[in-house]
Amino acid sequence: MANNTRKSPQTSTRRTSRDMSMVDPRVMDPGQELISLQDYTEEEVDEIVAVMEAMRRWRRVERRLNDSSRKYMQLGENDMRAVRYIIACQRHGALATPSDVAKHLGITTASVSRMIDRLVEANHIRRTPHPQDRRSTALEVTAETQATARRSVGHNHAQRFQAVAELTSEERAAVIKFFDSFVATAGPSAL
Repeated sequence: MANNTRKSPQTSTRRTSRDMSMVDPRVMDPGQELISLQDYTEEEVDEIVAVMEAMRRWRRVERRLNDSSRKYMQLGENDMRAVRYIIACQRHGALATPSDVAKHLGITTASVSRMIDRLVEANHIRRTPHPQDRRSTALEVTAETQATARRSVGHNHAQRFQAVAELTSEERAAVIKFFDSFVATAGPSAL
């Protein structure tokens, strides 16, 4: 139900290219075919757009950080995810097997076999005999790769942790609610 006390944002306001945001419905959906702005004040729309712009800036930075770490370590995206998964298993005293990596990445065991061959050849991981299953191998990340990952990915993660730690409990709850609602918009097929 529309709140009649709110003033609908002006969609006919002329914007300069400096003002144009690719997440602003006044720019991207001026006819309000997808998003009706009648229930929001101009200030509320500006605030919503500011949040979405902040997310866009973060995604851009996150992509650059991930790309930089992967290039530094000379790894592809799935390679990096596999290395991080195996490191996490090692740190928790769990064994990582090729089938575990395949499940974690959501790819076939054949693809994982080729990936493991590349990672072994590049001295990022090594295969070891599985202590409980002679038919299987366990995977471990080399000490050199662990140290490199710690310097690049680990350092960035620690800084993000600190940023979240500086929020109050209420602010963290709001952030969690925000991200959970964003996840819900993606639908079950994206999960």
